[in-house]
Amino acid sequence: MRILLVSQMYPGPDAPDLGTFVAQMERELVARGHEVEPAVLDTRAGGKTRYLSLARKTLRAARPDVVYAHFLVPSGLIAALAGRAPLVVTAHGRDVRNIGAFPGIAAATRLVVRRAAAVVCVSEYLRQELETKLPEARGKTEVVSSGVDLERFAVTPPVDGAPRFLCIGALAERKNVTRLADAFARLGEGTLTYAGDGPLRGRLQGRPGVELAGRVPHDAIPALIAGSHVVCQPSLIEPLGQALLEAMACGRSVVGSRVGGAPEFVPPEAGFLVDPLDVDAIAEAMAAAAVLPRPNDAARAAAEAHDVRRQADRIEAILSRAAGGRPA
Repeated sequence: MRILLVSQMYPGPDAPDLGTFVAQMERELVARGHEVEPAVLDTRAGGKTRYLSLARKTLRAARPDVVYAHFLVPSGLIAALAGRAPLVVTAHGRDVRNIGAFPGIAAATRLVVRRAAAVVCVSEYLRQELETKLPEARGKTEVVSSGVDLERFAVTPPVDGAPRFLCIGALAERKNVTRLADAFARLGEGTLTYAGDGPLRGRLQGRPGVELAGRVPHDAIPALIAGSHVVCQPSLIEPLGQALLEAMACGRSVVGSRVGGAPEFVPPEAGFLVDPLDVDAIAEAMAAAAVLPRPNDAARAAAEAHDVRRQADRIEAILSRAAGGRPA
């Protein structure tokens, strides 16, 4: 197949890490013998005008058999308006949260959904949220997670010593980083490292045992996980929980949120799911996760179901059906 890949996020010097998963799927599709032409943005620079650049790249692309867009708006909207080839679009968490939160987004997203042959959601939780907001998406949605590279995120022997907790993600309210720090303070031992940056950094600085690593490139995440015992992501809402999935692939136990996609892939043997507003519950889960087996073979086994190669097989099938003119 000739596939046109359209995405507003793609790996670059200052692009968000989410673009890494777009490129990861691209590599897998190329490895299967498909011709993939990227029309992508690899920088945050340029403000909203950079989307004009994305539109131009999309319009200049050779005639594809199918268009594969990541993010409903603006990437999916640009793809929907720019060409006549069948469209498959992947919805991520922010896409769905934006519906109804900003003027015009609901109408734009509705146009994309109507135009698309299939809409891929990265979790069942996200699919239900999308279909609740846009009932016309029903019958078009598929659930395929972003996947995890089991070779890059391999099981490594755990380090010795006091419990080492790791939180990966922006230091923002949605990530629930201050409650996590409050919960850690109740344990009285170990370290809690934050890999990320954001507006709540000041609330975490100077706390005993808390280390702020700043924003870390995705290529460095496997080594960070290898140096930890438990990865924590008790977000207020987490549509998938990619950091938990990667940690489990490395054989690490996890603490995640009950709200979002984590309940779909975190079994009891791999860690604990908590009410993100309950600091006591978070602390208890951290303490319990710290004494689970190291490495945690059950966590690795659960992550294997989300092997990026398996997910690429599913995306390939959806794209093939769309290119053939049949509903996905």
